Amino acid sequence: MQPSLLVIGFVYPEPHSSAAGTRMLQLIEVFKNQGYSVVFATACKKSDRAFDLTSIGVKVEEVELNHSSFDVFIKALNPSCVLFDRFMTEEQFGWRVAEHCPDALRILDTEDLHFLRKARQKAFTTNLPLDRLLFTSDTAKRELASIYRSDVSLIISEAEHLLLTQQLKIDSSLLCYLPFMIDSADCQPRADCKPYDERHDFVSIGNFLHSPNVDVVRYLKKDIWPKIKKALPVAKLHIYGAYDPANVKEMHNESEGFLVHGFVGDAFEAINSAKALLAPLRFGAGLKGKLIQAMQAGTPCAMSSIAAEGMFGDLAPNGIVEDTLDEFVDQAVALYSSSSKWETFQQQGFSILKNRFEISLHQSNFLDTIKRLQETLPAHRSQNVIGQMLSHHQFQSTKYMARWIEAKNR
Repeated sequence: MQPSLLVIGFVYPEPHSSAAGTRMLQLIEVFKNQGYSVVFATACKKSDRAFDLTSIGVKVEEVELNHSSFDVFIKALNPSCVLFDRFMTEEQFGWRVAEHCPDALRILDTEDLHFLRKARQKAFTTNLPLDRLLFTSDTAKRELASIYRSDVSLIISEAEHLLLTQQLKIDSSLLCYLPFMIDSADCQPRADCKPYDERHDFVSIGNFLHSPNVDVVRYLKKDIWPKIKKALPVAKLHIYGAYDPANVKEMHNESEGFLVHGFVGDAFEAINSAKALLAPLRFGAGLKGKLIQAMQAGTPCAMSSIAAEGMFGDLAPNGIVEDTLDEFVDQAVALYSSSSKWETFQQQGFSILKNRFEISLHQSNFLDTIKRLQETLPAHRSQNVIGQMLSHHQFQSTKYMARWIEAKNR
């Protein structure tokens, strides 16, 4: 019998808009290559930039929130595995999956730890210590509960894996470290990768539905770019990103060389044309898809420690990592101006792709984890006492709240 995977998506994947979209397609491809039939279900409306999943043989189903039609749907489908693409989808649908398909392996892809990102944002905006905010929010309690209720959670960053296992003492059997998985060919320099002498200007890229990226543009506009522009009067900064709001578009200024372009269909070409990518993130979590794109384009980066987190392991980064404003500016200018520095950082980028993110490094462990859990699922769940308790209480609260909403809607 052919194994099957049901993906329940918070949104449709948009690989040209966000790293989360690329990540989802990587996961789907791994399962398809193992012979799984894949169905993608979501309650979200499809955007113009959504990837055509049917083009890769994935069946797409629209489902309703708080509606028993999902129960009928999943019982008929009876999937081998269910993948939730954020903790919010596990909250909405996890109890229904557990009730109607109890033998299905439940996988949570955290994307990044939302509670970590939000705590860092609040710490940044309020100047409160991160330790006071990290585990106290409703988001933290909800997300951690979702991790415990799931059979296994995919953690994209080593730093976040350490946070969960060391600070929170979550059993490692409930977690699987799984960063971006990149095909071998995409870890090598492309033939059209431009050399130093054919590049000009700086670039910044990021989806503007993601608050850290909005903050980056403000930071660049107000503090960083005026200093870089003073040192490099001819240089320009090109800002790209989907869903740019009006307050970002208004920052566009030709005379300052601060150019806001909005969505770009070919991120490689935009990054490949620049000498350096600027990523001075002041809060955030997970791995940064923009850094992967930069390394693939052979473009060195000037980044903050938040941007660099979880990316490099013991390897030298593909650029400079600095949080102090004046040091960041000085080192970014030096990177931009020195062909020897630039070429060294470029080669380090390709080494990082090959030695940290090449798909063969991670796919086997992921698939072995899935197989082992499927073979030992009752025993695995019996050892997860906290997960059992949280599932019990979720069944009593989330389930009956959903039933109440469904009845009210009728």
